[in-house]
Amino acid sequence: MPLEGIRVVDWTIWQQGPVSTAMLADLGADVIKIEERERGDPGRGILSVMGASVEDRPNFYFEANNRNKRSVTVDLSKPEGQALVQDLVAHSDVFVQNFRKGVAGRLGLDSATLRARNPKLIYASATGYGPEGPDSGEPSFDHLGLARSGIMLAAGEPGMPPVGIAGGIADQMGAVMLAYGVMTALVARERHGVGQDVDASHLGSMAFLQGLSLSMRLMMGAAMPRMNRRCANNCLWNHYRCADDKWLALAMLQADRYWADFAAAIGRPELAADERFKDLPSRAQNAEAAVGILDERFAAKPRDEWIAILRAAPGDFIFTIVNDVGDLPDDPQMQANGYVTEFDHPNFGPTQMLGMPVGFSEMPGSVWRAAPELGQHTEEILLDVLGYDWERIAELRKLDVI
Repeated sequence: MPLEGIRVVDWTIWQQGPVSTAMLADLGADVIKIEERERGDPGRGILSVMGASVEDRPNFYFEANNRNKRSVTVDLSKPEGQALVQDLVAHSDVFVQNFRKGVAGRLGLDSATLRARNPKLIYASATGYGPEGPDSGEPSFDHLGLARSGIMLAAGEPGMPPVGIAGGIADQMGAVMLAYGVMTALVARERHGVGQDVDASHLGSMAFLQGLSLSMRLMMGAAMPRMNRRCANNCLWNHYRCADDKWLALAMLQADRYWADFAAAIGRPELAADERFKDLPSRAQNAEAAVGILDERFAAKPRDEWIAILRAAPGDFIFTIVNDVGDLPDDPQMQANGYVTEFDHPNFGPTQMLGMPVGFSEMPGSVWRAAPELGQHTEEILLDVLGYDWERIAELRKLDVI
């Protein structure tokens, strides 16, 4: 796999940090997860806190965020535990952490200390608001990343209160950008021989996700406004409810190119000659009427029937279905491209997992190992990576370091 031979020390918890390292592990990196000695990553217990049982099913939160990794338990409050992690870093390429500013330094795991052991180390931090500025030391979770980034007031329609988005979107986006940064830093190290610090924050990542709207604000003075579906300026850039309560989304940006054929396809050919709708500016001026007509037409037939009509008609229309997240595992495009995959979980047998979002023709990534049990690989790593003998390992256990 592409990152085979790269070793990552992963001192992260919850989602933003762990997903970034899981992405590296999916591509073959040896990711060693450092966990608190007794309880581990709090993500291990999140379903129990929610009142859900994990006796007969995987903990989706921990599995999704920590697949393909190995786990070592360490008490970092002890000097011996700190020394153990420093030893691991000396044998590794990347160190990733997502604790509040100052925590790593107090435990001897800051960039300067670790780079003294490994000058070419890539030291990566997942933060809330970036490494500089008055709020750089403030804690952040996904919901705050959504809030601070502006996306809660970009989603929804005009006049609605801020809209929460489920699924840890800010954490996931922060993770993607951190993995991007780490892999770029690895290429730079290979080409230029330098290690460096990498930071990706909720705020910066979510701002980049909204790059087009933010660029509009920067260059034109105002961001893209929320859209009212019922009076969309371009009725062919909208979504419509069908008779079976399922939705279709249209995305015809060059609307005049499609309008006559589309009007004929939905059984209203006269709309093409209607002065109110003859071109995009006219339809924008009469937006509520245009959307109302399309609402009425789509409500007359079930979605599958409309799909067949639009595909059979001339015009090469641009549209797709509106999925619920629960629909994705059965979407044929998800299945055909491996965006959902299955592997044999050691405790639960065949288990569906989120697959790779990027395809590689020669060296694809994959889900090849379940998320580790707490401390599952401690002895293995101390023996094979660090070269500790059994006597030294026994002493560390006696001291409650591991």
